[in-house]
Amino acid sequence: MNTVAAIYFDGKTSRLHRVEFSVLGDTAYVREITNDLHEGVTRSCPLTELRVSERSRHAPRKVTFSDGAYVEITDHATFNTMLDSTGYQDSTVVQIQQSWSGTLAALIGTIIVLMLCYVYVLPNAARMVAFATPVSVERKLGNGVLEILDKQIFKPSVLPAARQAELSARFQRLRPPRGNSPTYHLVFRKSTIGPNAFALPSGDIIITDEIIKLMNDDDAIMGVLAHELGHLHERHLTRRIIQSSAVGAVATLLFGDVSAVVANIPTLMLDLKYSRDAETEADDYALRMLDANGIAREHLAVAFEKLDALAPGLSPYLSSHPAGSDRVMRIRGYNRDSSVKTEP
Repeated sequence: MNTVAAIYFDGKTSRLHRVEFSVLGDTAYVREITNDLHEGVTRSCPLTELRVSERSRHAPRKVTFSDGAYVEITDHATFNTMLDSTGYQDSTVVQIQQSWSGTLAALIGTIIVLMLCYVYVLPNAARMVAFATPVSVERKLGNGVLEILDKQIFKPSVLPAARQAELSARFQRLRPPRGNSPTYHLVFRKSTIGPNAFALPSGDIIITDEIIKLMNDDDAIMGVLAHELGHLHERHLTRRIIQSSAVGAVATLLFGDVSAVVANIPTLMLDLKYSRDAETEADDYALRMLDANGIAREHLAVAFEKLDALAPGLSPYLSSHPAGSDRVMRIRGYNRDSSVKTEP
């Protein structure tokens, strides 16, 4: 018979009983160690009805009976020998937890799965959710954002009202590349941070006096506006908001209270930034819209070149819409590696 010293609790009171826990055949026995004349705690139970806690380096092992009573055992070596004699085996998860190599492999596997989900599953899921979201709900996401921007970085436009009306009317006359154009509202503002243009989930497309002056070309301005309309059409910012919220939810699940900090990281990184795929989708939308209205694509390529030529720190547009020579060459229809003309 294998025997080990233990502490027994009946599960009903806080009284502690010092006992011997033993196993004989398929049955476990508990016998209280006492010098008193009265009989101490004695009980037996089939091994199949007992629950054994996971291995732990320092904490006592716990064996729980079906009625809630349990014993705590601190002599791990003796207890492990007892378990081995009964043929008991830890679960696969516990075995992995007890192995550094297993734990490391599980950690690496978890990281890989999370990365794959972030890169592939999350964007596609966010797209599905965004397009399933009613436009009225999406518009509410952007309510109040323009008001905040007006307080922080924008001032009323100094562009003459006639010029604003001219640009608005011309853009409104452009035919969308396919289907109906998303509902939008063109907003003119003077910026304290330089040339910029972007779209909000509310449907507002903001364009600054500075970018209009920099372009000095109405066709280029139409290309920039068409690009922003493409972001609205593809619901890019709404998709990023959904992705950011999902990342925050996963962080809450994984890190608990720390997620208050972690969940804010995607929001800070977002700052109206779009992924390369989102930029490509918006570019393609703009190019098709220019084609549909007989405007040369070169105007959009030149627009990005002008923005790219600004000194670092003077082009907030590029901070949220990465350009670069590769993108300009793609707009012009050439692949840098092969120098073969391509069509988006």
